[in-house]
Amino acid sequence: MEYRTLGKSGLAVSELCLGTMTFGKATEEKDSIEMIHRFLDAGGNFLDTADVYVEGRSEEIVGKAIKDRRSEVILATKVRMKVGPHPNDLGYSRKRIMDGVDASLRRLQTDYIDLYQLHVWDHLTPIEETLRTLDDLITVGKVRYIGCSNFLAWQLMKSLSYSDFNRYARFISIQPQYSLVNREMDREVMSLCLEENVGVIPWGPLGGGFLTGKYSRGEVPTEGRLKVPTGSESSWEVKGTEANFKILDTVREIAEETQKTPAQVALNWLIHQQGVTSPIFGARTLAQFEENMGSVGWTLTAEQWERLDEISALPDEYPHRFIKKFQRVL
Repeated sequence: MEYRTLGKSGLAVSELCLGTMTFGKATEEKDSIEMIHRFLDAGGNFLDTADVYVEGRSEEIVGKAIKDRRSEVILATKVRMKVGPHPNDLGYSRKRIMDGVDASLRRLQTDYIDLYQLHVWDHLTPIEETLRTLDDLITVGKVRYIGCSNFLAWQLMKSLSYSDFNRYARFISIQPQYSLVNREMDREVMSLCLEENVGVIPWGPLGGGFLTGKYSRGEVPTEGRLKVPTGSESSWEVKGTEANFKILDTVREIAEETQKTPAQVALNWLIHQQGVTSPIFGARTLAQFEENMGSVGWTLTAEQWERLDEISALPDEYPHRFIKKFQRVL
């Protein structure tokens, strides 16, 4: 396992991050703890959870698993989603964040969180209130670094600018959906992250399971995350397109060439994508965990990487093609 600094910080994180969204639901506690320990034993140090995952059960399992190994772990969690019946049980008000961080600390059995992330933009709470609160949490030592997730480019830039102007702690990372079949952040967010040195820790690196290679054209899944026909980011309507199957065809070809699985090929491509720090992978079973861990320790050839990059690239749209046309080169 190799390590990279996360954004504009000195924080060293492993090139893979273990996501724990299924822990306590699709993955039972015993296997969840086993995965965490195997991950740490293999050199991984980056774990991601959220206060809303399985109604806090994910955080509880993570806390139990790392209690005796806390110094080894870079622990990330998130705040924002609804965790109770009251109007202040969601969002980024000072009350919600202060209550949320204390509840997460109790479940995680720790006195600090390494990376505290905003789960998605809150259109009601002024970002000034949110960033001041996060800066206070760093000052008192409950949080060490802050990040965001699922932000638009202007939302991220507004946050960074406000932090810089007021000398508050700034986001060192963003957690977006990003994979060979979800490259929308290439339009605006990725170039911003490269310019502002914000680390990218993608979720959904296997496209909701699509890039595992277990799906076929014309066959709507009856199990797994993609069994939902419409209405979500992980629906078959969104993922089971002909364009995505052409990407999957290339992934399968390269999997045969490298004697790896499609999932390992897709993850390896993402690990070596410019700007990406640590893809967040999840697993329902120990077998899936071991397969995903096989994505490190080797590299695609330049030709293989370029084939994947080319087949999955977004169309060259305005204003990108216009800016490229008039780019100055010395």
